[in-house]
Amino acid sequence: MGAGEFQEFVEVRYGDLLRTAYLLTGSQHAAEDLLQSSLLRVMRHWDRVDEPLAYVRRAMVNQRTSIWRRLRNAEVLTDDPPDRPGDDPTDRIAERQSLLQALDRIPARMRAVLVLRYWEDLSETDTAALLGISVGSVKSQASRGLVRLRGVLGVDVLASRRAS
Repeated sequence: MGAGEFQEFVEVRYGDLLRTAYLLTGSQHAAEDLLQSSLLRVMRHWDRVDEPLAYVRRAMVNQRTSIWRRLRNAEVLTDDPPDRPGDDPTDRIAERQSLLQALDRIPARMRAVLVLRYWEDLSETDTAALLGISVGSVKSQASRGLVRLRGVLGVDVLASRRAS
């Protein structure tokens, strides 16, 4: 694939990739940085890429995971506390914010599996191939991730099972 095809790919898929990056980072600015740096890395190997969308997604997951590892134990000090969302008249926006914050509190692998499986709507097989793990690992990570996500959100797991 040539440089023109790379440019066309970016023009067509930028919105989808930015959404995935946002879900992986939880911040618009961090998502833009993640996507740009991932695209720069992918551009170097573009002529050898068979599945461009999967390749870029994998590059973003890998890069985000490496950032998580570096920052895992780092304490960030600031003079200004981060802005917290106030009461929002729309429940969906508040729920989405709560979910993104909860996603940020679960391990990187579980978060990647949940984002790819449920937000990106990839199959278990596609998710496994993208992350380089087995389908069984995707299933167990998704199951454990949902339980952890419910715990972080304060959702009663037993009540949610009875309701379904």
